[in-house]
Amino acid sequence: MADASPAPRRIVVAGASGLIGRALVAALRADGVQVTRLVRRPARAPDEATWLLDARPLDPGVLAGADAVVGLNGASIGRMPWTARYRSTLLWSRLTPTRVLAKAVRALGAAAPSLISASAIGYYGSAPGVELREDAAPGDTFLARLCARWEQSALHAGTHTRIALLRTAPVVHPAGVLRPLLALTRLGVAGPIGRGTQVWPWISLDDEVRAIRHVIDAEVDGPVNLAGPTRATANDLGLALAIRMNKPYVLRAPSWALRLALGRAAADAVLLTDAHVAPAVLTASGFRFQHTTVGEAIAAAVPAHDRSAASSLSD
Repeated sequence: MADASPAPRRIVVAGASGLIGRALVAALRADGVQVTRLVRRPARAPDEATWLLDARPLDPGVLAGADAVVGLNGASIGRMPWTARYRSTLLWSRLTPTRVLAKAVRALGAAAPSLISASAIGYYGSAPGVELREDAAPGDTFLARLCARWEQSALHAGTHTRIALLRTAPVVHPAGVLRPLLALTRLGVAGPIGRGTQVWPWISLDDEVRAIRHVIDAEVDGPVNLAGPTRATANDLGLALAIRMNKPYVLRAPSWALRLALGRAAADAVLLTDAHVAPAVLTASGFRFQHTTVGEAIAAAVPAHDRSAASSLSD
C-alpha cells in the first residue's frame, strides 16, 4: 500500500506480466484502483489493450483519462552470456516500448498522464567507494549506456507532463536476484562471488511496489533510485541467504571464472559491479521502507516455516 496519498483513479501498466508488474497490478487492484494492462497479443479481457504487435503506434486514447502510465518493459539482464544478439534484445525490449509510450503520452498534450518509466541502477556502472545519489554521472559500461538511452527515450514524452525515471536495484525475490543464488545455496556450494566485498544495491519486492506507488502518488519526478536504504555487499546478501537456508557459505567463485563463463561485460555489470546506490529522492520525499536491511528482505522472500520451499519458488 502507498504511504500517504489517495490512490489514483486509473493506472496503465506496460510490462504487467513481469515480476514487478504482476505485484504492482495486484497491489493497485487490492486498493480499488482501475488498471489497464498493455499486452503484446490480442486483448482477451476488458482491462487489456493490445500494443507492439506491429508497426502501428499506440492509440493515445488508451492512455486518456489515466492518472499515470507505468512502463516496466525489458528483457532480463540476468540471462547470460550477453551475446551480440541478446544485447540487441536488451536494447529493443527497453527502447522501443518506452518510445512508443512516450509518443502516445506526448500526443495527449496538457491532458497527458504522468509517465513513470523503468530504468535501473546499472545507469551508474561500477563506482567503488562512492555514494551514488540521483545526481551522480552515468557510467561507461554497456548497461550504463543502455540505461541512459532508456531514460532519454522516456523524456521524449515532452515537457507538458511529469516524468519519473525508476532506477531500480536488483529485487530480492526467488524470481529476481535470488534465483541463481538459491540453487547454489540449496546445493551447499554457495560462497563469495568474486571478492565478495563489492557493494550490491538491492530492494525487496514489497518496497519496490510501494516505492512505485509512492512516486505516482507523491508526484515525484526525475530520476529516482529504487534501492534499499542500507548498504550491503555481495557477501552480506549471500551469507544472509545461506543462514536463512541453514547452508554453508564457503566456496568462492573467482572473478576470472565468472568472466570466462558468463562473458566479461555481463559478469562485470551484474555480479562484480561495486555501486553504493542511495535512495536519496525517495527518502527526501517521505518514503519509509518496510525492509531496511538485505537480511530483512531475504527473510520476507524465503519463508522461515518452510525453507525448502525456496527450491520450488525459484523454479
